[in-house]
Amino acid sequence: GLLGLPNAGKSTFLSSVSRAKPKIADYPFTTLAPQLGVVYVDNHEFVMADIPGLIKGASQGQGLGDRFLKHVERCRVLLHLVDASSDDVAGSYHTIRQELQQYSPELIDKPEIVALSKCDLMPAEDLQVQQAFLQEACGKEVVLLSSATQKHTEQLCRNLKDTIRSASSEDTA
Repeated sequence: GLLGLPNAGKSTFLSSVSRAKPKIADYPFTTLAPQLGVVYVDNHEFVMADIPGLIKGASQGQGLGDRFLKHVERCRVLLHLVDASSDDVAGSYHTIRQELQQYSPELIDKPEIVALSKCDLMPAEDLQVQQAFLQEACGKEVVLLSSATQKHTEQLCRNLKDTIRSASSEDTA
């Protein structure tokens, strides 16, 4: 499941790693329904669901978020994108995590990969600061990502594949 605030780059990422053709525009709530794409990496495939942008209050139905969160329950692994140009990357991260927690505490226990998206739009020095803030907020390694330039998309897909396989083997154990 591909999560983030509106305009975090979720649809652009999906279109860059699959054959999906979601609507992409520079305004919030371009994606109004979950979009699916099949990702092929290293002779493996998995389905990625682009969940429409979540906002504060989504767990109570704001922005139709409670309908979208139902789709997250079906996802085995979460890829959480945070826009690198955000004024508060930590706040952006915590907003989504709080909505997951309020909707269903089990959602925050799902395996999660965190990526700072739209990195091609930031100077390197600013990007390092944003990455440090986000890593501190989430307590894990943060992937730098640019879907527009394909920077780190292939490695991120490999990480997703490995995380999905690991989560699958834990489910059957």
